[in-house]
Amino acid sequence: MYAIVETGGKQYPVEEGRYIDLELLDAKQDEKVTFDKIVMLVNGKKSKVGQPYVTGASVEGTVVKHDKAKKIIVFKQRPKKGYRKKQGHRQQFTRVMITKIRTSAKKESAEKAEA
Repeated sequence: MYAIVETGGKQYPVEEGRYIDLELLDAKQDEKVTFDKIVMLVNGKKSKVGQPYVTGASVEGTVVKHDKAKKIIVFKQRPKKGYRKKQGHRQQFTRVMITKIRTSAKKESAEKAEA
């Protein structure tokens, strides 16, 4: 089972037990985060596509670390003008370990078990 999650203006495919690198999140290390904007759930032949999001579904994860990506070089040049500009950039990201993908059916059964 996997889901497609929208966060930071981008969409990411996620699976339980795997990690993903997202835009920098405002959460501390080892803190739990929940994603409610689920665009699609895929479970074999049972798939749900949201319009725009799947209702009652969520993805839970734990922040593993905050880090910077590999450096990229931005080089600009104008031919025959002597204009050259070199600049570097390292994008910050948050690594999140996906612990659980919840569907609406799983939420209802969990609530009944707690009561």
